[in-house]
Amino acid sequence: MAERVRALGWKKVEIFDDDLGASAAPGSAPREGFERVLSSVALGEVGIVGSREASRLSRTDKDWCRLLEVCQIFGTLVADEQQVYDLNYLDDQLVLGIKGTLSVVELKVLRQRLQAGLEAKARRGELFTRLPVGYVLDALRKVVLHSDRRVCEAIQLVFSKFRELWSVRQTFQWFRDHDVELPANPISGTRLVWKIPSQSLIRDILCNPFYAGPMYGGVARSRRG
Repeated sequence: MAERVRALGWKKVEIFDDDLGASAAPGSAPREGFERVLSSVALGEVGIVGSREASRLSRTDKDWCRLLEVCQIFGTLVADEQQVYDLNYLDDQLVLGIKGTLSVVELKVLRQRLQAGLEAKARRGELFTRLPVGYVLDALRKVVLHSDRRVCEAIQLVFSKFRELWSVRQTFQWFRDHDVELPANPISGTRLVWKIPSQSLIRDILCNPFYAGPMYGGVARSRRG
């Protein structure tokens, strides 16, 4: 696109690639590159905005409308691989509007397909984004108890103490007062870390539905055996 813009007569070309691989979904981090483009256009510093395809700019309806509005006000052209558009012409406005809408719809369809795939895996019992402590996947991608007996017994101890004290806070205080460490999933990496638990960690373990049966039953059976 840089070469195409130069071929159209612009000598100074600035490439914005800050947003590559960044989501534009609601709640995501701001698209810094896109905001810089809007600011530059609003300052009257841009003669043409080029993009390989409209979907790279129109990831949301709001962003696309903002860009077209600012470009129209300041007389900035918009270009893709096929054509150059002047927003002062109604036909070009219509074409860009249709392209932007199609791009947004396409992205939404892709998200729906990805979500449907996740839901299908969940129905088959194969969706494991992050297994709770005490469970691992074996070579056949089946959920099994952790091979380290100490890990399983530590999780079982949390439930045992809770049944004894009947309070998340009291359970947390018992672990803290006795300096008993629990395994936890680190933020990054795959190896467990042992640490004095926080109250939130105790609560997360007790409220995790994954521990409703297999963990307790598996550990209990192993102890009786």
